[in-house]
Amino acid sequence: MSDTTGIGTNRLRRNSLGLVAVTFMVISAAAPLTGVAGAMPLAFLLGNGTGVPLTFILLTLVMLAFAAGYVAMSRHVINAGAFYAYAARGLGGNAGGAVALIALVAYNAMQFGLIGLLGGISAGVFSQFGLTLDWWVYSLIAVVLVGILGYRQVDLSAKVMVVLVGLEYLIVLIVDFAILGSGGAEGSGLAVNIFDVSALTSGSLTAAVLFCLGSFIGIEATTIYGEEARDPERTIPRATYLSILMIGVFFVFTTWLMIAGTGADKLIETIGGLPDPTIHFFVLAETYTNPTVSMIAGLLLVSSLFAALSAFHNYIARYSYVAGRDGLLPAAFGRTHDAHQSPHIGSVVQTIGALIVLAVFAGLGLDPILNMFTWVSQVGTLGVIGMMAITSLSVIVFFTKKGGGSALSTLILPTIAGLIMLALFVYIFVNYGDLTGTTGGGLSVILPSLIPAGGVLGLLLARRLNAVDPARFTRMGTTLPD
Repeated sequence: MSDTTGIGTNRLRRNSLGLVAVTFMVISAAAPLTGVAGAMPLAFLLGNGTGVPLTFILLTLVMLAFAAGYVAMSRHVINAGAFYAYAARGLGGNAGGAVALIALVAYNAMQFGLIGLLGGISAGVFSQFGLTLDWWVYSLIAVVLVGILGYRQVDLSAKVMVVLVGLEYLIVLIVDFAILGSGGAEGSGLAVNIFDVSALTSGSLTAAVLFCLGSFIGIEATTIYGEEARDPERTIPRATYLSILMIGVFFVFTTWLMIAGTGADKLIETIGGLPDPTIHFFVLAETYTNPTVSMIAGLLLVSSLFAALSAFHNYIARYSYVAGRDGLLPAAFGRTHDAHQSPHIGSVVQTIGALIVLAVFAGLGLDPILNMFTWVSQVGTLGVIGMMAITSLSVIVFFTKKGGGSALSTLILPTIAGLIMLALFVYIFVNYGDLTGTTGGGLSVILPSLIPAGGVLGLLLARRLNAVDPARFTRMGTTLPD
C-alpha cells in the first residue's frame, strides 16, 4: 500500500512512460559513450589498469545492494522527489528539506559541468568538418534545445533519449565485436583474466572507483519518473534493476575488450603516450573498424552528452516542482503546464541558470573542460553519493517503523551500501582539490561545501514550513492519490 496522504491539484503527465522509456531516460544520464570515451581511459591510466573490469563487477554489486532497499521503498512511496521523498518519509521533513536542496545543487552542478564538456568536445568534433565555432556556441545551442524539450511533454524527451542512447550502445558494440572477432591485440589479447584479484589493487583502486562510479550516476532517477510511469509499482523496480544491470554488464564487457584491443601489458604505456587519453576509444575504433566508424563515434559522443544534459534537466525540473508543491519553494514551482503537464517553471528557471553560468565561464575565458567540467561536475557526484547514503538510512528507519519487507532488502543490504557511500563521500570531500585540480584559491573548500550548504538551506526551509503549516510539513514526500 502506497503512502498517499499528500494532496495536490497540479499533476505531472500520468501514464506517459513505460519500462523502456524510463530505463533509457535513466541510462541517458549515465551517458554510456561518454563513460567509455572519456572516463575509462582515465580509470585505466590513473586507477588500476587491467583491474577496471573487476572494479565494475564489484560496483555493480554495490549498486544492486543499494537498489534492494531503494526498490523496496519505491513500492510504498511514489513521488517525483525521489531521494527527497524517501528522506522525508523515512527520517522526517527536516531531512527531506535538506535532501531536496542538496539534490538541486548536485544536479545543477552536473548540468553546468556537462554544458562545458559538450561545448569543448563539440568544438573539436565539428572542426574536422571545417566548422570552427567557439565552444560556448555549441553549449548555447544545447542549452536552448534541452530547455525546449524539458518545457514540453516528457514523452517527447523519452523518445529522443531512446534513440540517442540506442545509437550510443550500437556504436560501442560495433567496436567491441570487431575487437572480439579479431582476437584482440596480436590475436591473443582476449586471454586477459578480468577476475584477477591482484589486478584490482595493482594501482589506485580508489581512483578507479571514482571514475567508474560516475557511469552509474543517474540510476537513482527511476523514481523521479514514478508519477509519470505506467504501473509505477512494477515499472520503477524493474527499470532500476534493468538500468544497473545494463550499465554494469556493458562496461564490464567493453572495458575487457578495450584492454584486449590494446594489449594488457601495453595498456598503461599506450594510453599514457597519447596526446589526450580520451582519444583511446577512437584509436581502437579506427584500428579495428575504419575511420568512418571513429568519426561517427565522435558525433555520437556529442549526442551522448546532449542526452545526459536532457536527463539532468528533467531531474532538476521535477525536484523543483515537488519542492514547490510541498511548500519548500515558491508555489509557482509546484504548478504544471496546462497543455503539456510538465514542470515548466522549474525547467525555465534551470535554463536561465544554465545560460548565466555559461556566460560567466565564457566571459572569463575559462576552459570548458579543465575548468567548467572538472571543477563543477564533481560537486554533483559528491551530492549524489551523499544522498544515496542518506537514502539508505531512510530505508532502514522507514521499514523499522512501518514493518514489512525482508531483513536482507530493508536492513542488511541498505546498511552495506550506505556505509560504502558514506566512506566515498568523506573521501571525495576531503580530497576534492586533488581530484579536481582546484588546490588553489580556496575552490577546493568552497565547491564541495556547496553540498552541506545546500543541506543547511533545505533544513531551514523545512523548519519554516513546519512553523507556518505543520500539516503540510507532515505530508512532505507523500504519494499523491489518484
